[in-house]
Amino acid sequence: MNGSIADTAVIGEHVILGNFVTVGENVQIGPGSVIGNNVVIHRDTVLGDCIRVDDNAVIGKLPMRAANSAVTKDMELPPARIGANSIVGTSAVLYRGCDIGRKVLVADLSTIRENVTVGDFTIIGRGVAVENFCRIGSYCKLETNVYITAYSEIGDRCFIAPCVATSNDNYLGRTEKRFKEFKGIVVGKGGRIGVNATILPGKVIGEDAVVAAGAVLTRDAECRKIYAGVPAKFFREVPAEELLENQKGTGKP
Repeated sequence: MNGSIADTAVIGEHVILGNFVTVGENVQIGPGSVIGNNVVIHRDTVLGDCIRVDDNAVIGKLPMRAANSAVTKDMELPPARIGANSIVGTSAVLYRGCDIGRKVLVADLSTIRENVTVGDFTIIGRGVAVENFCRIGSYCKLETNVYITAYSEIGDRCFIAPCVATSNDNYLGRTEKRFKEFKGIVVGKGGRIGVNATILPGKVIGEDAVVAAGAVLTRDAECRKIYAGVPAKFFREVPAEELLENQKGTGKP
């Protein structure tokens, strides 16, 4: 193995490190973990037991701040943390200040920014981008190339289909007025969004609501209702058999 391991790093038992791995100061890697080739783990990062990190991934990266950025702020960030038995895919980038739960899959080429939490058993699909100041619940599925805008909240057991796009700026960044209404989206527990749908800033998708494929949501979606079209309008109630509460082992406390 050729690489760079800081003297202050703590590597657990039976950890396998690939070629050209860089492990920064005060990093902790739990026992039984497997780290691929060319992986960079920045200082203070904490990896739980039995973590798999694939080739070329970067964990604990410091954010970059453009001079005119509206959402990236200068602040002291806690270390990146990844819970036990999670998998980080090839060329994924996880920033310092993200907190990833247990048995989470972060697939190839995905990005998770600072000040983001991801709950247990969630799947972050290939090429997904989760911007800063977001909360993603447990048992969620964010499919390939989903974009979650900054300051968004996704509840537990949500499903977001491929290529869904979200936004947080009603004024496209041109006037100061935008800061008064600058807000990400909210998806309640069990909410579902179909492929290639677009959710406009600040919109709330209620619990067990559905936004259909290709829809453009310009209004809040009420609980247990389906919205479809451009702009999206109420279509019909979610069928009872599709409600989260009627799925074995998911909807009831």
